[in-house]
Amino acid sequence: MNPESHCPLLPYNTFGIAARARALVRLRGLADLEALWADPSLREADKFILGGGSNIVLTGDVKPLVLKVEILGRRLVAETDRHWIVEAGAGESWHDFVAWTLEQGWPGLENMALIPGTVGAAPVQNIGAYGVEMQDRFHSLQAFDLRTGQTFTLEAAQCGFGYRDSVFKHVPPAPGGYGLAGCAVITHVQMALPKAWRPELGYLDLERKVAETGVQSPTPQQIFDWVCAIRRAKLPDPAVLGNAGSFFKNPTVTPEQCADIIARDPKVVHYPLHDGRIKLAAGWLIDACGWRGKTVGHAGVYEKQALVLVNRGNAQNPCTGGEVMTLARAIQTSVYERFGIRLEMEPVVV
Repeated sequence: MNPESHCPLLPYNTFGIAARARALVRLRGLADLEALWADPSLREADKFILGGGSNIVLTGDVKPLVLKVEILGRRLVAETDRHWIVEAGAGESWHDFVAWTLEQGWPGLENMALIPGTVGAAPVQNIGAYGVEMQDRFHSLQAFDLRTGQTFTLEAAQCGFGYRDSVFKHVPPAPGGYGLAGCAVITHVQMALPKAWRPELGYLDLERKVAETGVQSPTPQQIFDWVCAIRRAKLPDPAVLGNAGSFFKNPTVTPEQCADIIARDPKVVHYPLHDGRIKLAAGWLIDACGWRGKTVGHAGVYEKQALVLVNRGNAQNPCTGGEVMTLARAIQTSVYERFGIRLEMEPVVV
């Protein structure tokens, strides 16, 4: 196995930041992982696992060995009375996988249409949108342990799913469990798609679509189309304007904290959660602090959605990861000073 030296990473991160990998290995199947393990110099090297690059901010050249996951394939694994069990390779485009499942007549992922990134990254982040999260449809995953050279399988209960969180985001040993950050490469993900499907329409944007169209019982394809239209209207296309999607997590607070904020800012956008806590819209908090459309260096806040930071640079004056982080930290400070809430960044900073 011969790694690529000084490999440009500009094509592999959706923020469009210019950086290089000191060495990069492409993983297109289990055989590549076994060959990596068989090479002592590669086995012992520090590693950085790269999927679609839609959730990272590069602040410089990457010194660890970059493992670029490019494992493809989609198939129906099994069918039960209640579910279709569908599998995709970790390198598959998540959105393309969602579209494919609907084409086959297997609904359940439509609310998560147009989320950027790969299938393998989806459980790491426990992605979610418009009332549905990865964990709601997850069946299992297969992965390769970079410490032992063995493959293993995890079911939902073993993944430690939380809000934009999983065992793959925690360095071992994690408090109360175990972490797998940097220790494992996900190769395949299986989803359990419900035969007793029902539409998930609890979010305001989807309720508006129901009202606009008069369609009270939309099909999975209609919801897919609605979600795509909503996201395209709100979010920039990374191919046109570099970004990493939602840059901050929506914070959760106690009902008492929410009541205190409402007393000062009655228009704050908030959603009750099943556990009694309240989720606040981070984009609204950022907008309320006056950041929408603002720019720091060549990094900016998107005019249509304050939750998204964008690349305002060009070939002559490129945006750097340092500028992105300066802007992000300034936003965090503003929100904390006004609302007493610390926003947490979603992307991985490298």
